[in-house]
Formats: sequence, C-alpha cells, structure tokens
Amino acid sequence: MTIQIFVDSDSCPVKDEAIRVATRYNLQITLVSNKGMRPINAPNVKQVVVGAGFDAADDWIVENSSADDIAVTADIKLAARCLNKGHKVLNPAGHIFTKENIGYALAMRELNAHLRETGDIKGYNQAFTKKDRSNFLQSLDMLIQK
Repeated sequence: MTIQIFVDSDSCPVKDEAIRVATRYNLQITLVSNKGMRPINAPNVKQVVVGAGFDAADDWIVENSSADDIAVTADIKLAARCLNKGHKVLNPAGHIFTKENIGYALAMRELNAHLRETGDIKGYNQAFTKKDRSNFLQSLDMLIQK
C-alpha cells in the first residue's frame, strides 16, 4: 500500500510545498480543514472540509489514515494521536515528532498554556521563516524516502 500525506491545513503555511513534494513522488495528499479552501485542481490532491466541531479535522485525519502515512500538523495533540496510530509526523517548520520526543512536546505545550493563562508569557508564536520552509521540505522528503 502506498503512503499518503494528510495535512491539518487550517492556517498551515506549507500546503503548497507539501503538494509539490507529494506530486513529485506521485503520492495522494489530503488537505483537511474546518473552513473552505481555494480549489486545487490536481489528480493527487483531495480536499476535505469537515464541520466546525472541536477537533473535527483532527478526528477525520486519525479515522481516515493508515499506519505509515505522513501527517503534517502544528497541533501537538494531533501529532501524538497520529504517532499512536503508526504515522510519521512533522510540523510545518520541519520538526519530526517521534514516540521519543512527543512526551516532551506535550509537556511543553501544557506548561506554555499555563504560563499564558497566568500572564507570565504572551501568546505570540515565532514568525515562520524561509529556513522553517526549507527544513519542512527536507524533512518531508526524508520521511517519504524512509
């Protein structure tokens, strides 16, 4: 069975890059979103718009993917769910999540949420850079080749 790529595409900055890589390897790629997307007319691209329910896109990805598929997401909880299902997982900045590092990522997510709630830190994310985009392309290429 051929691997597929699933992208948690709401506010994902690397959708176009993921599509280009999937097309180069002749892989199916599915973009999953809670809101409408601009239509993409390519035979290997599937676009799915799920309801606005909490975690609807996450649930769809987990329910419709198979072990060894690749998930692209910035959502650490979704990354953990995908790893438990046997996926390869990376975020838009090219960081590859593994069973060895997901616990730390989940703990940092909870700590940062607590610090934001208490006002000890602001809720701003770092700007997405050209280096992040390059790291993503390298990591996705590597995961496909494995």
